[in-house]
Amino acid sequence: MDFVGLTIQVLKVLSDIAGSYGLGIIVLTVIVRMAMWPLSLSQQRSMKQMQSLQPRMKAIQERYKNDPQTMQRKMMEFYKEHNFNPMSGCFPLLIQMPIFILLYSSLMSPQFIQMAGNAPFLFVSSLDSTLRTNAGISKDGVMGVSNTAKFMTGKTAVVYLKNETLKDVKIDKPNDAVSVQGALNPGQPMDLKMSIDSLKDLKFSQFDKIEKADVEVTNIMTKETEMITFERKGYLLTATVPTKLVQSQFHFDVLVLIILFGLTMVFTQKAMMAMNKGQELDPSQAAMQKSMNMFMPVMLCGTFILIPIPAGVLLYLISSNIVQIIQTILINKKLDVEFAAKKAKVTDEEIADARQIKAKE
Repeated sequence: MDFVGLTIQVLKVLSDIAGSYGLGIIVLTVIVRMAMWPLSLSQQRSMKQMQSLQPRMKAIQERYKNDPQTMQRKMMEFYKEHNFNPMSGCFPLLIQMPIFILLYSSLMSPQFIQMAGNAPFLFVSSLDSTLRTNAGISKDGVMGVSNTAKFMTGKTAVVYLKNETLKDVKIDKPNDAVSVQGALNPGQPMDLKMSIDSLKDLKFSQFDKIEKADVEVTNIMTKETEMITFERKGYLLTATVPTKLVQSQFHFDVLVLIILFGLTMVFTQKAMMAMNKGQELDPSQAAMQKSMNMFMPVMLCGTFILIPIPAGVLLYLISSNIVQIIQTILINKKLDVEFAAKKAKVTDEEIADARQIKAKE
């Protein structure tokens, strides 16, 4: 199954409903986070339960610190007794990673670039733009390239036979249909080729009648698109295209998104730490936790500066952080009420037991 293609179609549907691809990404984020509500609730309930069990867990660790095997066995028995899974807090993160990778692949894919790569949103000029890109001018007859440029075709072509012209002829595997023949030197003419077998809708009897074809070719790196006429040579369609060296461009709007991601991550961590306010940590643990809370946002922002992350993916991450902050606050309030009720129930039962024992005496 083509998960990337499916994701792009879902984004298209959501964007049609919401009015833009930026809003479509935000709607997708909310849907994903809402679907993960049960897991988030389970994660935070597990953390809350761990806080309440922490003193007894530390007592077991202290008692059997010289016997690791016995300590591990006692801890497992303790977890089983209280229906506690220490790994449950990792499940939401494990689920989010494939979603992040899938969305990244989708927004970087040629299909999305052709469909909505230049779509703006608020102050963001283009949802597929990264911090640094090589800009090219489409439809000017000259293809902007670098030494590592890669190309794809549109989904259809105009094919000229000897006696007729066929429009909207489907191209098989547009991502791999066209390739560069020989060396690619920016500023010098570039030779392109594609097989006539890439033209899906033609019958065998029509292949020999092909004279040329007009094909839309896109530079995947720069998103520049040119309409190129390919001439028939044997079983190949070939074209020679003038080129120029592309210039690198810095996108400050993407930098703003990276900074916003870092800020929302800081607030996300603060919201998560708010539920640990009643938990006592030794000085070394507290210092390590504080360092991690400062280091993680800085490290991830630095990674996004070095690695090209599309603006659309950053928009997803920022939206996800904001929704997670709201979810965390709501879940914390729910769990506070839940655990307070449990504590009150235990206290009432202890009082009732004490009265029964006293009455028997």
